[in-house]
Amino acid sequence: MLASEIRSGSRVLALCVLILAVGTPAATAQVAIPTLPPPVPVVVDGKTTAYLVLDLTSIICAPQPACQATLPAAASLLAKARQANAPVIYSETPTPGSTILAEVAPRPAEPKVTGRADKFYGTPLDDILKSKGIKILIIVGSAANGAVLYTAFGGNVRGYTVVVATDGISAAPFPMLLAQYQLLNQPGFANAENTPLAESKVTLSRSDLITFR
Repeated sequence: MLASEIRSGSRVLALCVLILAVGTPAATAQVAIPTLPPPVPVVVDGKTTAYLVLDLTSIICAPQPACQATLPAAASLLAKARQANAPVIYSETPTPGSTILAEVAPRPAEPKVTGRADKFYGTPLDDILKSKGIKILIIVGSAANGAVLYTAFGGNVRGYTVVVATDGISAAPFPMLLAQYQLLNQPGFANAENTPLAESKVTLSRSDLITFR
């Protein structure tokens, strides 16, 4: 009986040692940080393109310098979209006291939706877009790894082609890299080479590279 217990205990000890060894940094394979393709120029039709301004609010964006730094790019695209008569749609989180920042403030007729990270989930966003014949979404907002990432994926799932302006989104450095990588490598909707306006996928562009016609 004692010998059996010793053998059993030895097997458990050996398994524990193996688990610890595999989990140590020295035994973990080094993975190279992926590089991102550069933002690319795109030309979109204002009649079939909507501009989504996600969570650029007093609660989420105002306290974050990185988000505040994106406001000029977001405002520049807002002016382009309005000049082209493209629909502009805003999102907010359901946080009491939250207001959209003055730099990108909505006009009275521009709709707003209220939701969590995926702005399609539990909101009328898809209905609004379909009622306007929209096929392409231009997205800016905070956070890159939150509202931007999940709303872009939600758009792809529903058949929308998505353009994300990289100078109009924000997050901490690693989440920013991760979000942009994931945007181009969505499961089932990958556009790893960042081909401009790949259908039902995400293109990474920049405010000065986006043209409305």
